[in-house]
Amino acid sequence: MSYDLVVIGTGPGGYVCAIRAAQLGLKTAVVEKRATHGGTCLNVGCIPSKALLHASEAFEEANKHFPELGIDVGTPKLDLKKMQAFKQGGVDGNTKGVEFLLKKNKVDAFHGRGRIAGAGRVEVIADDGGTQMLETKSIVIATGSDVTRLPGVEIDEKTVVSSTGALELAEVPKKLVVIGAGVIGLELGSVWRRLGAEVTVIEYLDRVLPGMDGEVGKQFQRILAKQGMVFKLSTKVTGVETAKKGATVTVEPAKGGEAEKIEADVVLVAIGRVPYTEGLGLETVGVATDEKGRIQTDSHYATNVTGIYAIGDVIAGPMLAHKAEDEGVAVAEILAGQAGHVNYGVIPNVVYTFPEVASVGKSEEELKKDGIAYKAGKFPFTANGRAKANGTTDGFVKILADETTDRVLGVHIVGADAGNLIAEVAVAMEFAASAEDIARTCHAHPTLTEAVKEAALAVDKRAIHV
Repeated sequence: MSYDLVVIGTGPGGYVCAIRAAQLGLKTAVVEKRATHGGTCLNVGCIPSKALLHASEAFEEANKHFPELGIDVGTPKLDLKKMQAFKQGGVDGNTKGVEFLLKKNKVDAFHGRGRIAGAGRVEVIADDGGTQMLETKSIVIATGSDVTRLPGVEIDEKTVVSSTGALELAEVPKKLVVIGAGVIGLELGSVWRRLGAEVTVIEYLDRVLPGMDGEVGKQFQRILAKQGMVFKLSTKVTGVETAKKGATVTVEPAKGGEAEKIEADVVLVAIGRVPYTEGLGLETVGVATDEKGRIQTDSHYATNVTGIYAIGDVIAGPMLAHKAEDEGVAVAEILAGQAGHVNYGVIPNVVYTFPEVASVGKSEEELKKDGIAYKAGKFPFTANGRAKANGTTDGFVKILADETTDRVLGVHIVGADAGNLIAEVAVAMEFAASAEDIARTCHAHPTLTEAVKEAALAVDKRAIHV
């Protein structure tokens, strides 16, 4: 069978790339190793984790906050099996939706492991060992990423789990140890804390959410600690010993020192993700990778081998589904002779805890490192009318603008619905808006979005409500 494009992997980057290519008239096929489409994100990542975050947040609301609102429902009971079924319903709906979209756009789907057999040739290896060879003008690698392993620690997905196993626990652990204070660790730690687990987070660095704005990280850690999470920062894990029931985690200060043992029913290893390129045949065809195993590409997502492209988690940049989607669209448009492009300066990042954390653009630390003079405007949710009325006053909005031009360089939000609030400023930054542009835009009252406007006003030291 002959195609204009074969995409290996149907995560957010892969399936979006295939659909856009088909819209542009390219005869397109996808190869997916799973029985269902959607990649890590839809099957064992973004979607199921958000379903559990939503359900566990509702459980905690009913358990702790309903009485404050004058709602008496008694003590809620957790039916974890039913909650897991709710989660699976969300996964099934999304994966079936992708299957429908591929069919609607006349994209041929092949299930099996994709291997690049040579220039313009992709071999599909089915689970039963059968093979098919696809001929194609272009190949896009969109195989995503896998969990990073901790040396010497075996993940069995029962006692020592990755994010995949943490989504499938059959009962709430009494004690959960999370190794890694990044997005995945804090989100899944939040789920199980709300459902009753004692959660201890161990982080090698001296802060949570490495890479995000420092002030955001400090306040967010205080909020999570107030909710009941225990943090051990600047701490390294030197061993995890499992028994018939539970595990013992041995830790010591990152710079060396006295060891300490922490007992846990479940240990979650959440120290990051690595590009997934296993079995692709990159070495055979000579596709170059860097020291981190990422596929090297140029500005048009082309590898060093003619006709082979790569997008998403397998190349450099943030490992985010929406970044992969934008790259999928861009490479499809490039292959169709158009000018596909991604603005990497305006890619939002969201942590879906409660409150949420969202950021886009540069942090203060990055601006200082780059020697860029800037102004900062900050507004707390304690001074926002809607947040006060809702009882969701944790957090703030911070806007960073160029000192000379007032152009918005970065925005950082800790607070309820931050993931949606960040979209306004992402659009503004896409159009090179100034802080004054946002400040002079009328925002509905009473809404949380007014905190964004006030932070923009604060850049010029003229906030009204603080």
